[in-house]
Amino acid sequence: MLTRKRIVDAAIALVERHGEAALSMRAVAAELDVAVMSLYNHVPNKAALLDGIAYRVMSGLELDDDPGVDWKTQARTLIRAFRRVAREYPACMNLIVTHSVELPFGIKPVERALAITDTAGFDGPTSVKVMRAIIAYALGAQLRETDMVKMLDYLPPDPAAAFAELDPVKFPHVTALAKELTAHDPESDFEFGLELFISAIDALPR
Repeated sequence: MLTRKRIVDAAIALVERHGEAALSMRAVAAELDVAVMSLYNHVPNKAALLDGIAYRVMSGLELDDDPGVDWKTQARTLIRAFRRVAREYPACMNLIVTHSVELPFGIKPVERALAITDTAGFDGPTSVKVMRAIIAYALGAQLRETDMVKMLDYLPPDPAAAFAELDPVKFPHVTALAKELTAHDPESDFEFGLELFISAIDALPR
């Protein structure tokens, strides 16, 4: 039976498999092997379909509000949750942040980040800047991780040996740290950057 959930699920799968350019009512209908007009009984237009995708994806950001937790822990939890959703739905997340969707869905992480910065004691303008930085770090870390995986696909079987062939006079630091440069540990990199990021926020004047 055709339902709104099935339609949204098909749209998400389509976007993740072929990118946002592939999304259309006709393409979703083909994905479900139904007539395109049958979709309109559940989703009136593409804008509503985008809202459905946003609602489903952003529901992964459901976080427990515990007033007893300090703002740093709340910030870490939000950033990790945002990254987790971005890792699970990278193409859909890009679609959400680059297209107009119904505000309650797209604005959810913004409200949470602003609440955290308010708890931390920042004024309004600073809170907005910190909020933007929080979202940028979460998304940027995922983009870097994705690009790093792609880059490693193009490296030779023994990338450290390839770096070792470089002239150590011209590239002393690269050749000395070849092993570290070619190691891929996204979790460690993310957590290291996260702690730097939280420390930098904490150092800002209130």
